[in-house]
Amino acid sequence: MKKIAITNVTIFDGSGDDVFKGEVLVEGNRIVDVAHFPNKVAGAADQVIDGGGKFLMPGMTEAHTHFSWNDQPTLSAIQFMPPEEHILWCVDVAKRYLDMGWTSAIGAAAAKPRLDIVLRNAITAGQCVGPRYLAGSQEITTLGGLGDNTLPHLPFQELSFGHIVSGPEEVRKAARMFIKYGVDHLKINLSGEYIAGLPAELSPFSDEEVAMLTSEAKRNGKRVAAHARSDESVRQCLRHGIDIIFHASFANEETLDMLEANKARHFVAPAIGWLVRTSFNASEYGITPEIAEQMGYPQELEAAAASLRQMHKRGIRILPGGDYGFAWMPHGTNANDLQYFVDYIGMTPTEALVSATRLGGDIMMRPDELGQIRPGFLADLVLVDGDPLQDLRIMTEPARIAMVMQDGVIHKGLQDTSPRAAAIHVPASDNPMLDRGVQEAVPA
Repeated sequence: MKKIAITNVTIFDGSGDDVFKGEVLVEGNRIVDVAHFPNKVAGAADQVIDGGGKFLMPGMTEAHTHFSWNDQPTLSAIQFMPPEEHILWCVDVAKRYLDMGWTSAIGAAAAKPRLDIVLRNAITAGQCVGPRYLAGSQEITTLGGLGDNTLPHLPFQELSFGHIVSGPEEVRKAARMFIKYGVDHLKINLSGEYIAGLPAELSPFSDEEVAMLTSEAKRNGKRVAAHARSDESVRQCLRHGIDIIFHASFANEETLDMLEANKARHFVAPAIGWLVRTSFNASEYGITPEIAEQMGYPQELEAAAASLRQMHKRGIRILPGGDYGFAWMPHGTNANDLQYFVDYIGMTPTEALVSATRLGGDIMMRPDELGQIRPGFLADLVLVDGDPLQDLRIMTEPARIAMVMQDGVIHKGLQDTSPRAAAIHVPASDNPMLDRGVQEAVPA
Protein backbone atom coordinates (compact mmCIF):
# COMPACT_ATOMS: atom_id res chain seq x y z
CA MET A 1 0.00 0.00 0.00
CA LYS A 2 1.11 3.54 -0.79
CA LYS A 3 2.64 5.51 2.07
CA ILE A 4 2.15 9.28 2.29
CA ALA A 5 4.15 11.47 4.66
CA ILE A 6 2.80 14.88 5.68
CA THR A 7 5.74 16.88 6.99
CA ASN A 8 6.48 20.34 8.35
CA VAL A 9 3.13 20.82 10.09
CA THR A 10 1.81 21.97 13.45
CA ILE A 11 -0.30 19.07 14.73
CA PHE A 12 -3.50 19.34 16.73
CA ASP A 13 -4.17 15.67 17.40
CA GLY A 14 -7.76 15.98 18.67
CA SER A 15 -6.99 14.81 22.21
CA GLY A 16 -6.99 18.31 23.67
CA ASP A 17 -3.25 18.23 24.36
CA ASP A 18 -0.97 21.04 23.23
CA VAL A 19 -0.13 21.31 19.55
CA PHE A 20 3.34 20.27 18.42
CA LYS A 21 5.57 20.43 15.36
CA GLY A 22 5.64 17.08 13.69
CA GLU A 23 4.95 14.69 10.84
CA VAL A 24 2.34 12.07 10.04
CA LEU A 25 2.77 8.89 8.02
CA VAL A 26 -0.29 7.41 6.32
CA GLU A 27 -0.38 3.92 4.82
CA GLY A 28 -3.50 3.00 2.88
CA ASN A 29 -6.39 4.49 4.83
CA ARG A 30 -4.70 4.47 8.26
CA ILE A 31 -2.30 6.64 10.20
CA VAL A 32 0.70 4.47 11.00
CA ASP A 33 3.06 6.96 12.66
CA VAL A 34 2.93 10.38 14.29
CA ALA A 35 6.38 11.85 14.89
CA HIS A 36 7.69 14.83 16.82
CA PHE A 37 10.71 16.63 15.43
CA PRO A 38 13.54 15.65 15.09
CA ASN A 39 12.05 12.20 14.34
CA LYS A 40 11.24 11.93 10.67
CA VAL A 41 8.94 9.63 8.70
CA ALA A 42 9.55 10.97 5.19
CA GLY A 43 12.14 8.32 4.44
CA ALA A 44 9.52 5.59 4.71
CA ALA A 45 7.07 7.30 2.33
CA ASP A 46 6.26 6.93 -1.36
CA GLN A 47 4.91 10.50 -1.46
CA VAL A 48 5.89 13.45 0.73
CA ILE A 49 3.62 16.44 1.27
CA ASP A 50 5.36 19.50 2.70
CA GLY A 51 2.74 21.20 4.86
CA GLY A 52 4.60 24.50 4.84
CA GLY A 53 4.17 24.96 8.58
CA LYS A 54 0.38 24.80 8.35
CA PHE A 55 -2.02 23.48 11.00
CA LEU A 56 -2.90 19.77 10.68
CA MET A 57 -5.96 18.50 12.52
CA PRO A 58 -8.35 15.54 12.38
CA GLY A 59 -11.35 15.71 10.08
CA MET A 60 -14.41 17.19 11.75
CA THR A 61 -17.85 15.68 12.40
CA GLU A 62 -21.03 17.68 11.79
CA ALA A 63 -23.41 16.29 14.40
CA HIS A 64 -26.74 17.73 13.20
CA THR A 65 -26.79 17.63 9.40
CA HIS A 66 -29.61 18.40 6.97
CA PHE A 67 -28.08 17.83 3.54
CA SER A 68 -31.51 18.09 1.90
CA TRP A 69 -32.14 21.60 3.24
CA ASN A 70 -31.54 23.74 0.18
CA ASP A 71 -30.39 27.16 1.47
CA GLN A 72 -33.90 28.62 1.24
CA PRO A 73 -35.93 30.66 3.77
CA THR A 74 -38.89 28.36 4.47
CA LEU A 75 -39.64 24.73 5.23
CA SER A 76 -42.02 24.61 2.26
CA ALA A 77 -39.32 25.84 -0.11
CA ILE A 78 -37.21 22.92 1.06
CA GLN A 79 -39.98 20.34 0.87
CA PHE A 80 -41.36 21.34 -2.55
CA MET A 81 -38.13 20.66 -4.41
CA PRO A 82 -38.90 17.67 -6.69
CA PRO A 83 -37.14 14.46 -5.62
CA GLU A 84 -34.95 14.15 -8.71
CA GLU A 85 -33.43 17.59 -8.26
CA HIS A 86 -33.40 17.10 -4.52
CA ILE A 87 -31.02 14.15 -4.52
CA LEU A 88 -28.71 15.99 -6.92
CA TRP A 89 -28.76 18.92 -4.51
CA CYS A 90 -27.75 16.57 -1.70
CA VAL A 91 -24.85 15.23 -3.76
CA ASP A 92 -23.60 18.76 -4.37
CA VAL A 93 -23.92 19.80 -0.72
CA ALA A 94 -22.16 16.67 0.55
CA LYS A 95 -19.13 17.65 -1.52
CA ARG A 96 -19.33 21.17 -0.09
CA TYR A 97 -19.05 19.74 3.43
CA LEU A 98 -16.06 17.59 2.57
CA ASP A 99 -14.39 20.57 0.90
CA MET A 100 -14.68 22.41 4.24
CA GLY A 101 -13.10 19.63 6.30
CA TRP A 102 -16.22 17.85 7.56
CA THR A 103 -15.20 14.24 6.94
CA SER A 104 -18.05 12.67 8.96
CA ALA A 105 -21.66 13.68 9.58
CA ILE A 106 -24.81 12.65 11.44
CA GLY A 107 -28.05 12.98 9.49
CA ALA A 108 -30.57 15.00 11.50
CA ALA A 109 -33.53 14.22 9.22
CA ALA A 110 -34.17 14.31 5.51
CA ALA A 111 -36.83 16.41 3.77
CA LYS A 112 -38.06 13.28 1.97
CA PRO A 113 -38.10 9.71 3.32
CA ARG A 114 -35.13 8.20 1.44
CA LEU A 115 -32.84 11.12 0.60
CA ASP A 116 -30.41 10.48 3.45
CA ILE A 117 -30.30 6.76 2.76
CA VAL A 118 -29.68 7.11 -0.98
CA LEU A 119 -26.97 9.72 -0.38
CA ARG A 120 -25.23 7.61 2.29
CA ASN A 121 -25.23 4.59 0.00
CA ALA A 122 -23.84 6.61 -2.92
CA ILE A 123 -21.04 8.05 -0.77
CA THR A 124 -20.20 4.62 0.62
CA ALA A 125 -20.14 3.12 -2.89
CA GLY A 126 -17.84 5.88 -4.18
CA GLN A 127 -20.45 7.20 -6.63
CA CYS A 128 -20.06 10.70 -5.18
CA VAL A 129 -17.96 12.35 -2.48
CA GLY A 130 -19.03 13.49 0.94
CA PRO A 131 -18.55 12.88 4.65
CA ARG A 132 -18.87 9.32 5.92
CA TYR A 133 -22.48 9.49 6.85
CA LEU A 134 -25.06 8.06 9.23
CA ALA A 135 -28.48 8.45 7.63
CA GLY A 136 -31.53 9.71 9.48
CA SER A 137 -35.21 9.26 8.81
CA GLN A 138 -37.60 11.96 7.81
CA GLU A 139 -38.75 13.91 10.87
CA ILE A 140 -41.42 11.93 12.69
CA THR A 141 -43.97 14.42 13.96
CA THR A 142 -47.44 14.37 15.39
CA LEU A 143 -50.62 15.84 13.92
CA GLY A 144 -50.25 19.61 14.25
CA GLY A 145 -46.61 19.35 15.32
CA LEU A 146 -43.41 20.71 13.81
CA GLY A 147 -43.22 19.48 10.23
CA ASP A 148 -46.97 19.03 9.68
CA ASN A 149 -47.44 21.32 6.68
CA THR A 150 -50.75 19.87 5.53
CA LEU A 151 -53.80 22.10 5.09
CA PRO A 152 -57.42 21.28 6.06
CA HIS A 153 -58.44 21.06 2.40
CA LEU A 154 -55.18 19.34 1.35
CA PRO A 155 -54.50 16.68 4.01
CA PHE A 156 -51.83 14.89 1.98
CA GLN A 157 -48.71 13.42 3.60
CA GLU A 158 -46.66 14.34 0.53
CA LEU A 159 -47.13 18.05 1.29
CA SER A 160 -45.70 17.68 4.75
CA PHE A 161 -42.13 18.34 5.80
CA GLY A 162 -42.32 15.59 8.40
CA HIS A 163 -43.90 12.15 8.57
CA ILE A 164 -47.12 12.62 10.56
CA VAL A 165 -48.25 10.09 13.16
CA SER A 166 -50.88 10.00 15.87
CA GLY A 167 -50.85 7.32 18.53
CA PRO A 168 -48.42 4.50 19.34
CA GLU A 169 -49.44 2.19 16.50
CA GLU A 170 -48.83 4.85 13.87
CA VAL A 171 -45.45 5.50 15.51
CA ARG A 172 -44.67 1.78 15.26
CA LYS A 173 -45.62 1.73 11.59
CA ALA A 174 -43.48 4.78 10.80
CA ALA A 175 -40.49 3.38 12.68
CA ARG A 176 -40.72 0.07 10.86
CA MET A 177 -41.06 1.80 7.49
CA PHE A 178 -37.92 3.90 7.97
CA ILE A 179 -36.01 0.92 9.35
CA LYS A 180 -37.05 -1.03 6.27
CA TYR A 181 -35.69 1.76 4.09
CA GLY A 182 -32.32 1.42 5.83
CA VAL A 183 -31.84 4.35 8.21
CA ASP A 184 -29.06 4.36 10.79
CA HIS A 185 -31.27 6.18 13.29
CA LEU A 186 -34.78 7.56 13.69
CA LYS A 187 -35.59 11.25 14.24
CA ILE A 188 -38.59 12.50 16.22
CA ASN A 189 -39.79 16.06 16.84
CA LEU A 190 -40.49 16.18 20.56
CA SER A 191 -40.93 19.94 20.84
CA GLY A 192 -42.14 22.94 18.88
CA GLU A 193 -40.23 25.52 16.84
CA TYR A 194 -41.00 29.23 16.65
CA ILE A 195 -40.49 29.58 12.90
CA ALA A 196 -43.23 27.00 12.37
CA GLY A 197 -45.62 28.98 14.54
CA LEU A 198 -45.27 26.60 17.48
CA PRO A 199 -43.82 27.44 20.90
CA ALA A 200 -40.41 25.89 21.47
CA GLU A 201 -41.63 24.97 24.96
CA LEU A 202 -44.37 22.76 23.45
CA SER A 203 -44.02 18.98 24.02
CA PRO A 204 -46.68 17.35 21.81
CA PHE A 205 -45.80 13.63 22.02
CA SER A 206 -47.13 11.36 24.75
CA ASP A 207 -44.78 9.10 26.68
CA GLU A 208 -46.57 6.08 25.18
CA GLU A 209 -45.75 7.28 21.66
CA VAL A 210 -42.10 7.97 22.52
CA ALA A 211 -41.78 4.59 24.24
CA MET A 212 -43.08 2.87 21.12
CA LEU A 213 -40.49 4.56 18.94
CA THR A 214 -37.55 3.74 21.17
CA SER A 215 -38.65 0.14 21.66
CA GLU A 216 -38.89 -0.39 17.89
CA ALA A 217 -35.49 1.25 17.43
CA LYS A 218 -33.89 -0.88 20.13
CA ARG A 219 -35.40 -4.06 18.71
CA ASN A 220 -33.76 -3.30 15.38
CA GLY A 221 -30.43 -2.03 16.71
CA LYS A 222 -31.05 1.59 15.75
CA ARG A 223 -30.44 4.79 17.65
CA VAL A 224 -32.93 7.65 18.06
CA ALA A 225 -32.35 11.40 17.72
CA ALA A 226 -34.81 14.06 18.85
CA HIS A 227 -35.62 17.69 18.19
CA ALA A 228 -36.01 18.65 21.85
CA ARG A 229 -36.05 22.33 22.82
CA SER A 230 -38.47 22.21 25.76
CA ASP A 231 -37.50 20.99 29.20
CA GLU A 232 -40.10 18.21 29.10
CA SER A 233 -38.89 16.99 25.69
CA VAL A 234 -35.32 16.71 27.03
CA ARG A 235 -36.69 14.71 29.96
CA GLN A 236 -38.48 12.44 27.51
CA CYS A 237 -35.13 11.82 25.83
CA LEU A 238 -33.65 10.85 29.19
CA ARG A 239 -36.58 8.70 30.30
CA HIS A 240 -36.66 6.76 27.05
CA GLY A 241 -32.93 6.54 26.32
CA ILE A 242 -32.85 8.73 23.21
CA ASP A 243 -29.19 8.90 22.29
CA ILE A 244 -28.84 12.20 20.41
CA ILE A 245 -30.53 15.33 21.73
CA PHE A 246 -30.84 18.26 19.35
CA HIS A 247 -31.11 21.72 20.98
CA ALA A 248 -31.96 21.19 24.71
CA SER A 249 -32.42 24.95 25.05
CA PHE A 250 -34.77 25.05 28.04
CA ALA A 251 -33.35 22.22 30.17
CA ASN A 252 -33.68 23.26 33.82
CA GLU A 253 -31.42 22.44 36.76
CA GLU A 254 -33.14 19.17 37.64
CA THR A 255 -33.06 18.04 34.02
CA LEU A 256 -29.38 18.93 33.81
CA ASP A 257 -28.78 16.76 36.89
CA MET A 258 -30.49 13.86 35.11
CA LEU A 259 -28.48 14.47 31.95
CA GLU A 260 -25.22 14.63 33.88
CA ALA A 261 -26.02 11.34 35.60
CA ASN A 262 -26.39 9.73 32.15
CA LYS A 263 -23.76 11.70 30.23
CA ALA A 264 -21.96 8.58 29.03
CA ARG A 265 -25.01 7.73 26.93
CA HIS A 266 -26.23 11.02 25.48
CA PHE A 267 -24.91 13.60 23.03
CA VAL A 268 -26.17 17.16 22.66
CA ALA A 269 -25.96 18.94 19.30
CA PRO A 270 -27.58 22.28 20.14
CA ALA A 271 -27.54 24.02 16.75
CA ILE A 272 -26.71 27.26 18.50
CA GLY A 273 -25.86 28.80 15.13
CA TRP A 274 -29.57 28.64 14.25
CA LEU A 275 -30.47 30.72 17.28
CA VAL A 276 -27.72 33.28 16.65
CA ARG A 277 -28.27 33.66 12.91
CA THR A 278 -32.06 33.73 13.12
CA SER A 279 -31.94 36.30 15.91
CA PHE A 280 -29.52 38.70 14.24
CA ASN A 281 -28.75 37.80 10.61
CA ALA A 282 -32.04 37.02 8.83
CA SER A 283 -33.40 40.52 8.08
CA GLU A 284 -32.89 40.07 4.32
CA TYR A 285 -35.36 37.19 4.46
CA GLY A 286 -38.06 38.87 6.50
CA ILE A 287 -36.93 38.07 10.04
CA THR A 288 -35.66 41.36 11.39
CA PRO A 289 -34.29 41.43 14.94
CA GLU A 290 -37.66 42.88 15.99
CA ILE A 291 -39.58 40.01 14.40
CA ALA A 292 -37.11 37.51 15.84
CA GLU A 293 -37.81 39.04 19.26
CA GLN A 294 -41.55 38.56 18.74
CA MET A 295 -40.97 34.96 17.68
CA GLY A 296 -38.86 34.26 20.76
CA TYR A 297 -35.44 33.45 19.33
CA PRO A 298 -33.25 35.91 21.31
CA GLN A 299 -34.94 34.72 24.49
CA GLU A 300 -34.25 31.12 23.58
CA LEU A 301 -30.64 31.96 22.76
CA GLU A 302 -30.21 33.43 26.24
CA ALA A 303 -31.78 30.35 27.85
CA ALA A 304 -29.78 27.96 25.66
CA ALA A 305 -26.48 29.69 26.41
CA ALA A 306 -27.11 29.40 30.15
CA SER A 307 -28.15 25.75 29.87
CA LEU A 308 -25.25 24.80 27.60
CA ARG A 309 -22.69 26.53 29.83
CA GLN A 310 -23.90 24.32 32.66
CA MET A 311 -23.72 21.22 30.44
CA HIS A 312 -20.17 22.07 29.47
CA LYS A 313 -19.12 22.50 33.11
CA ARG A 314 -20.73 19.14 33.94
CA GLY A 315 -18.81 17.30 31.20
CA ILE A 316 -21.80 16.59 28.98
CA ARG A 317 -20.75 16.01 25.37
CA ILE A 318 -21.72 18.97 23.16
CA LEU A 319 -20.99 18.83 19.44
CA PRO A 320 -21.16 21.42 16.65
CA GLY A 321 -23.51 21.61 13.73
CA GLY A 322 -27.18 21.94 13.13
CA ASP A 323 -29.84 23.45 10.94
CA TYR A 324 -27.39 24.83 8.40
CA GLY A 325 -29.08 24.94 5.02
CA PHE A 326 -31.39 27.91 5.57
CA ALA A 327 -30.87 31.06 3.50
CA TRP A 328 -29.29 33.02 6.35
CA MET A 329 -26.98 30.16 7.33
CA PRO A 330 -26.11 28.28 4.13
CA HIS A 331 -24.33 24.98 3.95
CA GLY A 332 -20.57 25.35 4.18
CA THR A 333 -20.67 27.97 6.93
CA ASN A 334 -21.11 25.31 9.63
CA ALA A 335 -17.79 26.09 11.31
CA ASN A 336 -19.37 29.29 12.66
CA ASP A 337 -20.54 26.99 15.46
CA LEU A 338 -16.96 26.69 16.71
CA GLN A 339 -16.74 30.40 17.51
CA TYR A 340 -20.28 30.38 18.88
CA PHE A 341 -19.21 27.60 21.26
CA VAL A 342 -16.56 29.96 22.61
CA ASP A 343 -18.78 33.05 22.68
CA TYR A 344 -21.97 31.53 24.08
CA ILE A 345 -20.99 28.29 25.85
CA GLY A 346 -17.66 29.32 27.34
CA MET A 347 -15.48 26.73 25.62
CA THR A 348 -11.86 27.47 24.88
CA PRO A 349 -10.85 27.25 21.20
CA THR A 350 -9.14 23.94 22.01
CA GLU A 351 -12.32 22.56 23.55
CA ALA A 352 -14.34 23.70 20.53
CA LEU A 353 -12.00 21.82 18.17
CA VAL A 354 -12.11 18.73 20.41
CA SER A 355 -15.91 18.84 20.21
CA ALA A 356 -15.66 18.73 16.42
CA THR A 357 -12.98 16.03 16.24
CA ARG A 358 -12.56 13.58 19.13
CA LEU A 359 -16.20 13.82 20.21
CA GLY A 360 -17.13 13.29 16.58
CA GLY A 361 -15.53 9.87 16.76
CA ASP A 362 -17.73 9.15 19.78
CA ILE A 363 -21.02 10.14 18.16
CA MET A 364 -20.09 8.23 14.98
CA MET A 365 -19.68 5.15 17.26
CA ARG A 366 -16.04 4.77 16.19
CA PRO A 367 -14.07 6.33 19.06
CA ASP A 368 -11.09 4.06 18.49
CA GLU A 369 -10.52 5.08 14.87
CA LEU A 370 -12.08 8.50 14.18
CA GLY A 371 -11.48 12.02 15.39
CA GLN A 372 -7.82 11.92 16.44
CA ILE A 373 -4.39 11.86 14.82
CA ARG A 374 -3.04 8.68 16.34
CA PRO A 375 -1.44 5.51 14.95
CA GLY A 376 -4.13 3.06 13.91
CA PHE A 377 -6.79 5.73 13.34
CA LEU A 378 -8.39 6.35 9.97
CA ALA A 379 -6.56 8.98 7.93
CA ASP A 380 -9.14 11.76 8.00
CA LEU A 381 -6.94 14.86 8.05
CA VAL A 382 -7.43 18.58 7.40
CA LEU A 383 -4.61 21.02 6.69
CA VAL A 384 -5.49 24.61 7.60
CA ASP A 385 -3.67 27.73 6.42
CA GLY A 386 -3.55 29.59 9.71
CA ASP A 387 -4.04 28.80 13.39
CA PRO A 388 -7.68 28.09 14.33
CA LEU A 389 -6.72 28.21 18.00
CA GLN A 390 -6.00 31.90 17.52
CA ASP A 391 -8.98 32.58 15.25
CA LEU A 392 -11.63 29.89 14.78
CA ARG A 393 -13.35 31.97 12.12
CA ILE A 394 -10.76 30.95 9.54
CA MET A 395 -12.45 27.52 9.50
CA THR A 396 -15.34 29.14 7.58
CA GLU A 397 -13.05 30.35 4.77
CA PRO A 398 -12.77 27.84 1.89
CA ALA A 399 -9.35 29.12 0.84
CA ARG A 400 -7.98 28.42 4.33
CA ILE A 401 -8.88 24.72 4.08
CA ALA A 402 -5.69 23.87 2.23
CA MET A 403 -6.03 20.08 2.09
CA VAL A 404 -8.63 17.48 3.02
CA MET A 405 -7.75 13.81 3.25
CA GLN A 406 -10.51 11.30 3.91
CA ASP A 407 -9.84 7.63 4.45
CA GLY A 408 -6.30 8.12 3.18
CA VAL A 409 -7.45 9.70 -0.12
CA ILE A 410 -6.63 13.33 -0.84
CA HIS A 411 -9.94 14.97 -1.72
CA LYS A 412 -8.79 18.59 -1.81
CA GLY A 413 -5.40 20.24 -2.12
CA LEU A 414 -3.76 17.97 -4.65
CA GLN A 415 -5.26 16.69 -7.85
CA ASP A 416 -7.23 13.48 -7.35
CA THR A 417 -8.11 11.71 -10.57
CA SER A 418 -10.00 8.84 -8.98
CA PRO A 419 -13.70 8.39 -9.90
CA ARG A 420 -14.76 9.40 -6.39
CA ALA A 421 -13.54 12.95 -7.09
CA ALA A 422 -16.50 13.65 -9.38
CA ALA A 423 -19.48 15.66 -8.18
CA ILE A 424 -22.57 17.17 -9.74
CA HIS A 425 -23.63 20.79 -9.30
CA VAL A 426 -27.30 21.64 -9.78
CA PRO A 427 -28.16 25.26 -8.86
CA ALA A 428 -31.38 25.52 -6.86
CA SER A 429 -32.51 28.40 -9.07
CA ASP A 430 -32.87 26.02 -12.02
CA ASN A 431 -35.92 24.55 -10.35
CA PRO A 432 -39.17 26.50 -11.02
CA MET A 433 -40.98 24.67 -8.22
CA LEU A 434 -38.30 25.80 -5.78
CA ASP A 435 -38.39 29.36 -7.11
CA ARG A 436 -42.09 29.43 -6.35
CA GLY A 437 -41.45 28.24 -2.83
CA VAL A 438 -38.87 30.96 -2.23
CA GLN A 439 -41.54 33.62 -2.63
CA GLU A 440 -43.52 32.38 0.37
CA ALA A 441 -43.66 34.67 3.35
CA VAL A 442 -41.72 33.64 6.41
CA PRO A 443 -44.16 33.02 9.30
CA ALA A 444 -44.14 35.83 11.83
